Amino acid sequence: MADPTGSSPRAARGRPTSAGRAAGGSGGSSPRAGTTAGEHGNAALELLVLAPVILALIGLVIAAGRTSVAQGSVDAAARDAARQASISLTPSAARQAALSSAYAALRADGLHCRPVVTLDLAQGFGTPLGQPAQVSASVRCTVRLSDLLVPGVPGTRTLTARFTSPLDPYRSR
Repeated sequence: MADPTGSSPRAARGRPTSAGRAAGGSGGSSPRAGTTAGEHGNAALELLVLAPVILALIGLVIAAGRTSVAQGSVDAAARDAARQASISLTPSAARQAALSSAYAALRADGLHCRPVVTLDLAQGFGTPLGQPAQVSASVRCTVRLSDLLVPGVPGTRTLTARFTSPLDPYRSR
């Protein structure tokens, strides 16, 4: 049944012919007018390929955030330890005050690590009265990152902070 106008029955129903698809014409109102049979599963495949990359990026952002917050906590602990040592009157009182202050600061920030607090009190408390002196505190803490399960991220990260605080030159008067 040939059509006298030369068009096929398929073109008469408003669907594109293979020539119309190749030329990029829509030819019809079908939403899949420009797609071929091989393009139907591409969205699922793209999601399957991109999902691990997106999850890894999220893990890296969390690791960076956790490290940044932990570094701030370690800095605050070192600052508090040095400050508490500088206002103490004796080296033994300074040591006790600095250690308890550093542990309390880390605990208050929710940082779960075993900190190593090092104090340099000899220079400050060995200086004669009336002379400027200082004490310093160093805090080292190892933060766990292994629970993030991100490839390429180390299992732990050691953070260190050091702070120096001046002593009152007339502290015992």
